[in-house]
Amino acid sequence: MDEVIADAVGKFIKLYNRDYNVPLDLKIDAGNEIYHHVPKNVNQKWFEYINEPGFFRDLEVIPDSQRIIKALQEKYDVYIVSAAMEFRNSLIDKYDWLAEHFPFIDWQHIIFCGNKIVNVDIIIDDRTKNFVNFPGRPLLFTSPHNLLVTEYERVNTWEEVAGILL
Repeated sequence: MDEVIADAVGKFIKLYNRDYNVPLDLKIDAGNEIYHHVPKNVNQKWFEYINEPGFFRDLEVIPDSQRIIKALQEKYDVYIVSAAMEFRNSLIDKYDWLAEHFPFIDWQHIIFCGNKIVNVDIIIDDRTKNFVNFPGRPLLFTSPHNLLVTEYERVNTWEEVAGILL
């Protein structure tokens, strides 16, 4: 979900700028995690924010994801898989967020897990760790932390996903 259909980085930037009044530029040192872009004395703030109840509830939707995923459902059996167990407060937030923004995905097609060990044909993710031992077709969805990764087929937008899969 995060950084593929839900903009967690955008929310972190808003919260960080609110709390520290310092512009955050993610183009600096592309390929690093977001906490590498902030001063060392506050680099744990990302983990505080993300573990707060409600952090995941009001994330912005990644542009075109709703429309394209709805179209993908006509051709594929679409599942939303999220490593939500990593942040225990995210479970209800993510479920409610999906119900609001992706009501066409029924609860039986939502998988909250720890490791994304799924037996599917295609996986679209921003984290390459989810591609390890994955036998299908991985599509790397662009996010600041993966800009330097070159060994996977990359998609920058949901329009590009549509061009490949529809």
